[in-house]
Amino acid sequence: MTPLVLASASPARLATLRAAGVEPSVVVSGVDESQVTGLSPAELAQSLAQLKCAAVAAEVSPGPLVLGCDSVLELDGEAHGKPADPEEAVRRWRAMRGRTGVLHTGHCLRDTATAQEASGTGSTVVHFAEVSDDEIAAYVATGEPLEVAGAFTIDGLGGAFVSGIEGDHHNVVGLSLPLLRELLTELGHSWTDLWSRPR
Repeated sequence: MTPLVLASASPARLATLRAAGVEPSVVVSGVDESQVTGLSPAELAQSLAQLKCAAVAAEVSPGPLVLGCDSVLELDGEAHGKPADPEEAVRRWRAMRGRTGVLHTGHCLRDTATAQEASGTGSTVVHFAEVSDDEIAAYVATGEPLEVAGAFTIDGLGGAFVSGIEGDHHNVVGLSLPLLRELLTELGHSWTDLWSRPR
């Protein structure tokens, strides 16, 4: 089994890996996301993923693979991460409802044994339902939208407000399993080597 370190505090990313048979250790990067500016939404997601990966790779002893991820919602060409407060989350949802955005998740995988790195960005089209003001208020009151990029989840309370997607479902959750498999292959590892238990 190849050890994997997840450089993310996201419970959704951890749950995605666990459901796929991977039991990573978690080390939170502590990267200040506000330091990166002036990039397109997809470039921003990729740059932050690389920063998180590098920060954690510098902390761990050589040996494991380190995975950094970051998600950004693109709407009207603008990048949207986690909303700063409930008011912003409400404004965000009023702008998103009945419309389509693109959820970009940057991935950066480093093999600390060889110092080799592979990276890529997954992009999934997300169609938002025509939700009412009351639904928006109730959703924001749960606090969930404040914890996630784009102010929505597809695997939680917000799932009913996403009418459809085009692309990888896992990418919207925050970690594309097919893309991670490709990055592993690029670094000479096998996806099945990450499995901590037979499924």
